[in-house]
Formats: sequence, structure tokens, C-alpha cells
Amino acid sequence: MNDFADEHGEPFEPPSKSELKRQMTALQKLGETLVELSDKELARMPIADDRVREVILETRAIRSNSARRRHLQYLGKLMRGIDPVPIQQALDALHQRRRGDAEAFHRLEQWRERLLQEGDPAVQALLDEFPDGDRQLLRQLIRQHRKESGTGKPPAASRKLFRYLRELAGEH
Repeated sequence: MNDFADEHGEPFEPPSKSELKRQMTALQKLGETLVELSDKELARMPIADDRVREVILETRAIRSNSARRRHLQYLGKLMRGIDPVPIQQALDALHQRRRGDAEAFHRLEQWRERLLQEGDPAVQALLDEFPDGDRQLLRQLIRQHRKESGTGKPPAASRKLFRYLRELAGEH
């Protein structure tokens, strides 16, 4: 029989040493993830403890690998005193948003490639999906791209086309 009981007096098994180590490693990895965020992303994280936020900023400045590792361990220790669930949820939302942005970017790249390869049929398909598009501008950019690629000039028209597609899709 063990001497551990919850708030209702029910007996329970304490976490094993291995489980405690896994939890501490997970908190340290969460801290590492926070260190790698940009200032803007870090500001959006629900970190209530100011000391944890300070240590994250200090860790960013450390260049020595061994000192950085020790500081990350310290960060993991500090993180044991806070609730990591809201932070993990905010990180999950951030990663989901990044995946959505990457997918939208790839979709626009595919449209650009299709427009440059197929020409008018792809223009019509694009206008079916985005009725507010300017057919004349699209065709002009495609012609400019073909002229540039034939002379070896930089792909300025291709870049303009991509910017126009982002504007058309409402992604700035």
C-alpha cells in the first residue's frame, strides 16, 4: 500500500522516475520551441510567468552550446511551475496557421506555373475560380514572361504574376 492520496483521499500511484523524466524532457523541448519563435510569435504566447519569458530571451543570446544546453535545462525547470497546456495549444494553433499559409502559397505557385505553361485555357480556368480577375493583365504578364525567358532576363513578369495572384486570392 502506498502513502499517496488525491484531494478526495483516494489512493494513487505516483509517477515513476522514468515518467517524471519524460515530463521534464517534454517541458524542456517546449521551452526550446519557445526560444526558436520570433519576437512577434513569442508575444502571442500565453506565458504568465515573467521570469520564464526573461529566460527565453536570455537563452536566445547564448552562443556557447554547453551554456545554451544548461540554460535550456533551467528553462525546463522553470516551466515545471507553470501550466504548459495553454502554451502548447497556442503553439499548435501557430503551426496550423503556418501549414495553411504554406498550402496557400503552393496553390498560388501551381496557378502561376499552370498559367505560364498553358496560357489562355489556364487564364479561363483561373477566371472561373476568381471572377474578379483581369484577363487582359494576366495575358499581358504571360506574354512578358515568355519574352523575358526567351532573352534570358530575370523573371520580373513571373514575380508580378505571383503578386497579382496573391492579391486576387486575398492573401497579402
